[in-house]
Amino acid sequence: MRRLDRRGAIAFVDATGPVDCPLDRADMLARFHAQEDGGPLLSGAAAFAAMWRAIPLLRPLGEVARNRLVLAGLERVYRSFLRVRPRLKRRFLRRKARA
Repeated sequence: MRRLDRRGAIAFVDATGPVDCPLDRADMLARFHAQEDGGPLLSGAAAFAAMWRAIPLLRPLGEVARNRLVLAGLERVYRSFLRVRPRLKRRFLRRKARA
């Protein structure tokens, strides 16, 4: 996403280090979070949709995600991904260690 954000519209924050945020570290690391134009803190699929709207190439996808039914479907997909994420991470780290 950083490569797609050529305008620097997104301020990426590494939640593994010290961060000034109203959420605790476990909550920050468990799900993706974003804030759009000083609005409320968003989480999960809504946060991804906000990020997509900030990137011109992905903006149409982010706009489609404003529809509550589309966003609900994306949230279901995101939650499914979260269940397999630990296995994907372990697999990635094993492959990286072998290389």
